[in-house]
Amino acid sequence: MKRISLTQHLVEEQRLNNNIPAELRLLIEVVARACKTISHAVGKGALGEVLGSADTENIQGEVQKKLDVLSNEILLEANEWGGHLAAMASEEMEHIHPIPNRYPKGEYLLLFDPLDGSSNIDVNVSIGTIFSVLKAPDGLGAPTEQDFLQAGSRQVAAGYAVYGPQTILVLTTGHGVNCFTLDREMGSWVLTQRGMQIPEDTKEFAINASNTRHWYPPVTRYVDEMQAGVTGPLKKDFNMRWIASMVADVHRILNRGGVFMYPADAREPEKAGKLRLMYEANPMAFIVEQAGGAATNGQQRILDIQPEKLHQRVAVFLGSKNEVERVTKYHQEA
Repeated sequence: MKRISLTQHLVEEQRLNNNIPAELRLLIEVVARACKTISHAVGKGALGEVLGSADTENIQGEVQKKLDVLSNEILLEANEWGGHLAAMASEEMEHIHPIPNRYPKGEYLLLFDPLDGSSNIDVNVSIGTIFSVLKAPDGLGAPTEQDFLQAGSRQVAAGYAVYGPQTILVLTTGHGVNCFTLDREMGSWVLTQRGMQIPEDTKEFAINASNTRHWYPPVTRYVDEMQAGVTGPLKKDFNMRWIASMVADVHRILNRGGVFMYPADAREPEKAGKLRLMYEANPMAFIVEQAGGAATNGQQRILDIQPEKLHQRVAVFLGSKNEVERVTKYHQEA
């Protein structure tokens, strides 16, 4: 089988669809290279003295792990100097990160969750990086937070890396979803899955069941129906999976179907959900929709939500189309 590199794939997709100008291609390649560096650090683990807490908190009030901080630094440093970006925003930083004056500015905005699944870092379970690329508004002067507040449907590219038994990179630029595997000996990303598709029907769901007592009625109804199995209203037995790394849970769904749920609940009724719209929900919703799946907040398509702030939270239901539509319908009826 002829091996196709990430660069070759991006060049060919540009020829085919005219959707990846050179600047965007270079940006994606730089992010992919940064993910390679993070993968190397993750792979070293205790040997690289990168495990454990950094004894700091991020903007969300979550205690940061050493690898969270390191991954954030790697992505910032890799992307500052290339001239493709006007600014960056990270789940780990309160404010946007403008490109320093000594470097040329580009026409894109990059958002990222540098290391998703932090609770799994110290126990050697799959974790990952999620990123989203937006076009900066025309005639942009000094970038502001407002420039980032674009609906997810405006994304020009999104992807995630999973640092697991293999390191993989899943990417969409709006023409389907492709997966690249890191050849660790050669140091190159190789196309290993093309045109990934999520089955419309599924018998698998992913949710943190420890929060059952806090769920709102539509979620309780839906999970009860799935757990009722073949004798219940859905007439089939479901399996439950929960890795607590969104990247790993979504990657499973991308490969074999399923529905991933992180609903809002009664613990903090003032919060619209736990996951971040700009760093997690939007890029994942773009990928899932490009693979034939669906993604909603229980009421509307995630990609249609107009963000109001950089660290906005959102409820998330994504994956196999028919099940996402079912749980969304239950919310709308309620």
